[in-house]
Amino acid sequence: MLKLKYLYENYDLAKFALKNWDYDTDTLDEYLQHFRISSNAVYPFLWQGNMRFLRLSPVSEKMENNLKGELEFLCYLQSRSYPAVIPVASNSGELVVTLDSIWGKYYASVFKAVDGICIENTDFNEHILFAYGRALGQLHVLSTEYSPENKKWTYRDALLWIGKALEEYHAPDKMLAELKEVQQALSELPQTGDTFGLIHYDFEPDNVFWDENNQCCTAIDFEDGMYHFFLVDLEQALDALMENIPTDGQSIAKNAFLQGYQSVKTLEPDYAEKLKLMRRFCNLYSYARLIRCVAEEYSNEPDWMVELREKLHRKIKLIENGVAG
Repeated sequence: MLKLKYLYENYDLAKFALKNWDYDTDTLDEYLQHFRISSNAVYPFLWQGNMRFLRLSPVSEKMENNLKGELEFLCYLQSRSYPAVIPVASNSGELVVTLDSIWGKYYASVFKAVDGICIENTDFNEHILFAYGRALGQLHVLSTEYSPENKKWTYRDALLWIGKALEEYHAPDKMLAELKEVQQALSELPQTGDTFGLIHYDFEPDNVFWDENNQCCTAIDFEDGMYHFFLVDLEQALDALMENIPTDGQSIAKNAFLQGYQSVKTLEPDYAEKLKLMRRFCNLYSYARLIRCVAEEYSNEPDWMVELREKLHRKIKLIENGVAG
């Protein structure tokens, strides 16, 4: 998540960025108002009546090579006919444009809208969940065959970043101890071409769309991807899925998802135990991002920021309380 100071809309910045792409001028102001900001600022717009999305990120908040690596991977998936969001090159042929503006330096990219509806807005029937699991399995199979020019960071890089954040923002000692334990445990896992590769990291129901016409799932938002054990994606997807399913239907939903996954990719016999370690990594990464997000306080904060800060502090405490110390 971006630092709180970046969570304000900036239509002028969006229009400045869009000078690098074609767009329908008569509807621009209307569509830009439907923006959302979290890990990035995302502004919808139309070109020839078709929906597209502008993504803006402060340069200080992102790693350029990770962005380029994400977009290279998306182009690779497109070449392999995998249903994923499609990036749109700027008028000068760039997938990532660096903006020097009066508001600071930003990275800008544009993506086509995908067909269908978010899985979180479906009825989570077994057919859809099988396709959802299968889509993740297919992604991991393709990842094992992928050789990038722009390589994204690895989980080891992420752990170093987490460590710096924990130190800088004075995290409790038990969180530093947890980091060391997770680092050690991950280093002891066998790393093979079948278990390790470029993962999505956020393959959750709000980032995967069900296309009823084509009977398939399409994934978006690959930005957080890193080189890691494929089981991280499985843990993230299952955890988010269970949050959306009533307790009495969770077993059926989980089985449908796993059957879909295993229809294209084999799971390790001891995968269930390893998922616990993946959850510990995910919690640490979320924790580091959260404490960084809320660290700075600003004068005259609007009510929505005060409320959001309180919500994020509750999440921080929840993760801390889940760590023994």
